[in-house]
Amino acid sequence: MDWKKIGKALLYPPTVLRIVLIPVAAAFLVLSMVFLGTKSIVAILAYVLAAYTLTVWCLKIPYLIRWFKRLKEENKYIKRWRHDARLRVNVTLYGALIWNGLYGIFQLCLGVYHRTFWFCSLGAYYICLAVMRFFLFKHTRRYAPGEKRRAELLRYRACGWIFLVMNLALALIVFFMLYWDKTFTHHMITAIMMATYTFTAFTIAIVNMVRYKKYKSPVFSASKAISLTAACVSMLTLTSTMLTTFNDGTMDAMTQKILLGAVGFSAVTVVIVLAIYMIVVGNKKLKEEVKNGK
Repeated sequence: MDWKKIGKALLYPPTVLRIVLIPVAAAFLVLSMVFLGTKSIVAILAYVLAAYTLTVWCLKIPYLIRWFKRLKEENKYIKRWRHDARLRVNVTLYGALIWNGLYGIFQLCLGVYHRTFWFCSLGAYYICLAVMRFFLFKHTRRYAPGEKRRAELLRYRACGWIFLVMNLALALIVFFMLYWDKTFTHHMITAIMMATYTFTAFTIAIVNMVRYKKYKSPVFSASKAISLTAACVSMLTLTSTMLTTFNDGTMDAMTQKILLGAVGFSAVTVVIVLAIYMIVVGNKKLKEEVKNGK
């Protein structure tokens, strides 16, 4: 018996098997944590399978890095995606536009059905985001960055004004949470997934605001500002979820309201500051354009 070949086959299984192991291991982990507890035989086997899956994928990381580098340099579609900022902005704007629109309509329907301002406020917020993204997408689809700078500045400033209006919906959400003490309890796994999504979205939004600043395109900057405000409201709903889902009784209601109010006030402040900045900068740049005769 060739133990070396057996060990190599176990540590470096075929790609198809490695891919299949991911959903199988995840399903067994969820099953054991939610329904079976941590001391059952199935749970122990699930942990072993998850550890094995993680091991075989970690051993494959050097090969994956080389493969992705080669793909990044040779694939024409990936090369175009990397070097065409306008394409990236258009795709993200269009995708986020559809998501915000559908999600906003869904929240409004829930608000009408349950007769609650909570869902109506969320719906209004996300529909405002969709309107802003559509406003920007119409321009980026037709013109390259800098081709119609005055039109870009007008849209940039208009987004600042829309932010101020949209902030009313955000303030209503915070008020609804605090005054009526309206929060929602989710399952622990759902809360962790929400946290992962929120922190990822927040990090990406901040990084993109810095990264796309080099293009000096007001429309690009406005699109990333929209992503940042969306991340702020996600942070607000995440805070509410965490305070109710993971509260073991050691935190009283007043402390929860103070924490939630602090996060809500911060989110509202960020949107107001961002809106004022966009309006002031937009006006200043437009005056410079007029002065220069453009």
